[in-house]
Amino acid sequence: MSSGVLTLSPVREDSPVSTVRFDGNRSWHCSQESILIYLQAPQSSVIPLRVLESESIASVKLRIHKFAVKKPKLVFGGRELARNNSLLRDYGVGDGNVLHLVIRFSDLRYIIVRTVSGETYNFKVERSRNIGYIKQQLAKRGKDLSDVHDHKIICDGEELDDHQLIDDLSRENDAVIHLLIRKCAKVRTKPFEKDFELSIDAPLVKEKDGVCDPQIVAGTLLYKDPWIKPVIDDRKVELSRVISELIRSASSGLEKGNLPMMSSEGTGGAYFMQDGSGQKYVAIFKPIDEEPMAENNPRGLPLSDNGEGLKKGTRVGEGALREVAAYILDHPISGKRLDDEAGFAGVPPTAMVWCFDTGFHNSEPCDYVPKNFKIGSLQAFVENNGSCEDMGPRVFPVQEVHKISVLDIRLANADRHAGNILIRKNEEGEQMVLVPIDHGYCLPENFEDCTFEWLYWPQARQHFDHRTINYIKALDAEEDIALLKYYGWNLSPECTRTLCISTMLLKKGAERGLTPYDIGSIMCRETIHKESKIEEMIREANDAALPGTSEAVFLETLSEIMDRHLDRVKII
Repeated sequence: MSSGVLTLSPVREDSPVSTVRFDGNRSWHCSQESILIYLQAPQSSVIPLRVLESESIASVKLRIHKFAVKKPKLVFGGRELARNNSLLRDYGVGDGNVLHLVIRFSDLRYIIVRTVSGETYNFKVERSRNIGYIKQQLAKRGKDLSDVHDHKIICDGEELDDHQLIDDLSRENDAVIHLLIRKCAKVRTKPFEKDFELSIDAPLVKEKDGVCDPQIVAGTLLYKDPWIKPVIDDRKVELSRVISELIRSASSGLEKGNLPMMSSEGTGGAYFMQDGSGQKYVAIFKPIDEEPMAENNPRGLPLSDNGEGLKKGTRVGEGALREVAAYILDHPISGKRLDDEAGFAGVPPTAMVWCFDTGFHNSEPCDYVPKNFKIGSLQAFVENNGSCEDMGPRVFPVQEVHKISVLDIRLANADRHAGNILIRKNEEGEQMVLVPIDHGYCLPENFEDCTFEWLYWPQARQHFDHRTINYIKALDAEEDIALLKYYGWNLSPECTRTLCISTMLLKKGAERGLTPYDIGSIMCRETIHKESKIEEMIREANDAALPGTSEAVFLETLSEIMDRHLDRVKII
């Protein structure tokens, strides 16, 4: 299938694709609300689509889904159109506007070919193509690659045959395949006193038998530090055993030549990192410069014009910090985390790291030198059986839903949907365990975009058990703020206030016997333009505060307002 067909082939305004008729004879062209919008998919033409201003986001996504685009995400004006029940006009979408379409390609494979000298070539090809086709394309692009027969293409340490299909290289159905191309090197030696001087005509790659090393060129070691190392501001911070092992394992994979593989999901760059054997994934790396609307974003999203992220109250380039913060603040049931003890909600171990820039997306090619590092979050890969969007919510254990609700309320998560809650079985294979991931939009500066999909699940209307209530009682926002500072993140005053208020609401709600639904409904907006209950309380506290009022006095005023509101909530 060609890329034009897959990514919504451009159509004329009078095409049947852009005009939908219903009720026998009524046309959207005839509707006074009918508008023409344009969808911009990565590396494709702009696609016109006629819609209604009063059409819901879910309806538009459904129509896009019918064109073989799975799980589409829409971005307009630097904001993701995430509320499916909201209307296009609620987001300010009007006639002639361009919406950016972030999609997963199902019939194409995105190929990244990198030479050991640092040159990178990108291709988007049909799955039915073979390696010979890739070589032909390389010969057209690279002046030093014209003699394709003298080059070998390597994937996961193995040389690929020219007749091997691209589809056969797919792992975990991922859309991005990383290949390495090299020319057979000629090695010459000559006596130099008692030793030999080594000269290499072409850089080598480390193969499975270990005879070659990509780090040696003309006898000089170009890079000898770990390929991945932690970002630690305070030397007193000691890495836990589980974080140290995570970094060591992912670093070993890069050292052995197992390049990162970009996930086909999401709105930013996320890479599967392999271990030294190349047989399994051990981590997910998310570079800050590839976040949505950042300079190297691989999904075709525009740069943020004011620094704000896709969610209100977040900043481009801070997603990795929030990923790490969610892990740090996911305290175990016992309180402070002791080494590899799992947190209450089960956020996978996550750390901020420097990662050697090899195989990642860059707007401009980078040379193969040690200065090319990317900073981002490194999170342990979780073996799973899919996500919560793959099945109905009624099968999820109540306690598993409640633990995630506690985390999301406390961190005011602005991006909790069924797709970022993984499902796996416990060690005995008997119980379903939910694992929350993707916390790049937690701890925002305000509550405007807080969204919790579990709010509409039946488990959310059940009461917390005593174990969960005791856990909530022990939470302390001031200690959490100090803990984040210890690990290198000084929260802004706005984010600090958010954490204090959300923790206050959670503790007061649990003390009164409110359910996750009761508390979450106070924090989330019903519609885009109608303030949530918590926003109304904050506005009332601001109106009541005198000029120059300290933050402590403001929070005390808000606490009294919150008490009055919660006392009126009917407990079922």
